[in-house]
Amino acid sequence: MGIFSRKSNDTPSNPEMAELGREYAIAKRHGDRKAMGRINRQIGESGMSDSDRASFQQGRESYDSIPPAYSKRNNRRR
Repeated sequence: MGIFSRKSNDTPSNPEMAELGREYAIAKRHGDRKAMGRINRQIGESGMSDSDRASFQQGRESYDSIPPAYSKRNNRRR
């Protein structure tokens, strides 16, 4: 790895929770409240430990760090 490399070796301790966090971030970006509610219920049913919570957050941040492919339309008239 170089000095300015963005890659990191921060692998989540629980890849399933990281994937769930990524799915949550996708649903949030696209405004899918149904999927967000499903994921929240799934998290609430299973007791999350600190490592699971950190993995979930890493998954969310990994998707949130990717900029949107397009900007939202501005339908306001001036």
